[in-house]
Amino acid sequence: MEMALEEAREAAARGEVPVGAVVTDARGALLARAGNRVEELGDPSAHAEMLAMRAAARALGGKHLAGCTLTVTLEPCAMCAQGASLFRLRKVVFGAYDPKGGGTEHGARVFSHPQCNHAPEVVGGINETEAAGLLRDFFAARR
Repeated sequence: MEMALEEAREAAARGEVPVGAVVTDARGALLARAGNRVEELGDPSAHAEMLAMRAAARALGGKHLAGCTLTVTLEPCAMCAQGASLFRLRKVVFGAYDPKGGGTEHGARVFSHPQCNHAPEVVGGINETEAAGLLRDFFAARR
């Protein structure tokens, strides 16, 4: 989670919403890390999770991330949760809960949907205070 938090801090420094993500393999080795780049790339799908999952799949030379874990500072939105399902991650770990835009524990609850073809294990609330603080401070500075 510390690497994901570093990515989130770097994203904030670039003017992006401070969300960071890392993907590790079954042994815990780092495959990819990313922070949000939505503004920089002008791409609403350039969420940290999507960027990290894409890079990890390229690193492994395939389209699936079986046995891998996505660690992200904020509960994934519905798009990123569906991405985690399609990449077939083993586990999703996140920091801050997102009652407004979350897609795993809130909102769409993608993994609970009957049509979800693969539901990874989900663990939320890891370093929640720090992850939520980054977001709170970021948005408070812009209001």
